[in-house]
Amino acid sequence: MTALFAGPLRAAGSGPDPDAGLLAGGAAGPAALRPLLGTVLEALERGAVERGGPLPCGGPEAVAARVRAAAGAVLPREGVGAAAALDSLVGVVAEGAADPAEPLCAAHLHCPPLAVAAAADVAASALNPSMDSWDQAPAASELEALVCRELARLVFPGAAGAEDRPEASGRPDAAGPDAAGPDAAGPDALVTTGGTEANQLGLLLARESARGVRVVCGANAHHSVHRSAWLLGMEPPLVVPTPQGVLDPAAVGVALAGLGGAPSLVVATAGTTDTGAVDPLGGIAGVARRFGARLHVDAAYGGPLLFSEGLRGRLAGLEHAASVTFDLHKLGWQPVAAGFLAVPDGRVLRPLEHCADYLNAGDDTEAGLPDLLGRSLRTTRRPDVLKVAVTLRALGRAGLAGLVERTCAAAAELAGLVADGERFELYARPEISTVVFRPAGGDDALVARVRRRLLERGQAVLGRASLGGRLWWKVTLLNPAVLPGDLAALLKLVEEAMEEGSGA
Repeated sequence: MTALFAGPLRAAGSGPDPDAGLLAGGAAGPAALRPLLGTVLEALERGAVERGGPLPCGGPEAVAARVRAAAGAVLPREGVGAAAALDSLVGVVAEGAADPAEPLCAAHLHCPPLAVAAAADVAASALNPSMDSWDQAPAASELEALVCRELARLVFPGAAGAEDRPEASGRPDAAGPDAAGPDAAGPDALVTTGGTEANQLGLLLARESARGVRVVCGANAHHSVHRSAWLLGMEPPLVVPTPQGVLDPAAVGVALAGLGGAPSLVVATAGTTDTGAVDPLGGIAGVARRFGARLHVDAAYGGPLLFSEGLRGRLAGLEHAASVTFDLHKLGWQPVAAGFLAVPDGRVLRPLEHCADYLNAGDDTEAGLPDLLGRSLRTTRRPDVLKVAVTLRALGRAGLAGLVERTCAAAAELAGLVADGERFELYARPEISTVVFRPAGGDDALVARVRRRLLERGQAVLGRASLGGRLWWKVTLLNPAVLPGDLAALLKLVEEAMEEGSGA
C-alpha cells in the first residue's frame, strides 16, 4: 500500500497526520501529487508516440486486446501500487485514444483541450468542491457566479443590467448586477454538462412559463430537443422540414399559425451537428415575437463565435432568445464538461429553486449563505467553472477570438481545396468549421468503406452525415493549430483510400 503515497506512512500517533501522503488536497496534497503527475505525463507522452497518429490502428478488437492486457485483474486482491497502475492504464488509454489534438482527428465536435484548461482541471479534481452548497465550495461558488454572469452578458449584451458591470462603469468597486441568485436582474447563466442538459433546461423553463407549451423545431434540431420533451412529459415537438438545412422563418410562421395561439417554444439552432449550419436567427426571432412564442437557441457549437467581433454577426438575432445553449468544450477548447445555459434575466431561473434542509436551510439563506441548489438540476457537481475562468483570464476575449477565427479560416481553406479539385463534391461552404464532402460520382458504399478503412489503419478520423438522401464525409475542424499541409494530407489519404477498390 505504501506505493499509493508520496513517502512512507508514519505510524498512528507518531505525528499530526499519519496519512499525509494519501490525499490530493490539503497542505500535503501537492507533495503527494507531484511524483504521480510526473508518471501520468510520461505515460501520456509514451502513449502518443506508440499510437503514432490520430487513433490506434487495428480496429476495435486490437484495441480491446491491448486494454485487457494492461488492465490485468481489474480488482486484484493486492494492489500493484500507484505508479504501476498509472503507468500501465494511462499509457494504454493514451495509446488507444482518438486524440483531437492530432490534426487528422476531425470527425466530431470533440475538441483538443488547452493545456492551461487541463492544468486547472487537475486543481479542480484535487480540491474537489461540490457545487451544491456554499459550505462545500465557498470560493468556487463565487467564481462560478462571476463567470456565469460574464458569459451571459456576452450572449445578451443589450439586456438590462448588462452594461452595469464595474469595468463598464470605470468604477472598480461598482456593485453592478452581481448579487447571486435567481432574484438578480440582468443576464445570468447556469453551468451544465453540455448541450443536452442545457437544452433540457431551456425546455423546462418554457414548460414552467405556460401550461401545455408546444415545442416547434426544425428537422435539423439536435436529438436532445426531442428527448428533453419526452423526459419532461411534453408533447412530441412539431417538426418543421428543413430541405435547405436551416429553418425557414416563413415555415416557422405557418407551424405557429397552425397551433392556433397555443403557448409555444421555437427551438432554433446555431451550428447543426451535421453541417454546422446556422438558422436565420433574426428572422425566426421576429416570427416568434409576432406569434407570442418563446425562443430557445441551441448554440452549443456556434456560441463561441461571439468572442470574435468579425464572426459574431453570423449569430445576429441570438440576443432576442429567451434562453441560449452554448458549450466551451466544443469551440472553446475546454476539457469535458463545460456547457452553459444563458438567459437575459436571471429571475427567469426561479422555477429551478429547490429546498433541502441539509443544503440550503431557510435560516442559513436568510443569514447570507448563498443558495446553490437552484443553480442546477444536479446535486453533486464538479467545479467545472475553474478551468473556464482560468482560460478566460489567461487568453482574454482577443485570445479566444483568435483561436476561433483561425479554426474557421482552416475550415474555409479545406472547403476551397475540396471545391477546386475534381475528385470531390463539396456540400456547402462552411458557416463555422464543418466541411462536408463526398467523392464526385461515387456511391454511398464508397463513402462508408473509405471512412472505415482510414479508421482501421489509424490514419484519419472522418465523420459521416446523411444529407439529401446521400452519405457524406464530415470533417469538423476544432484544432486551431491545424496547418495547410495537414488539410492537404487529409485529402490525399482519402484519395488513396478511394483508389484501393472495393473491400470490407
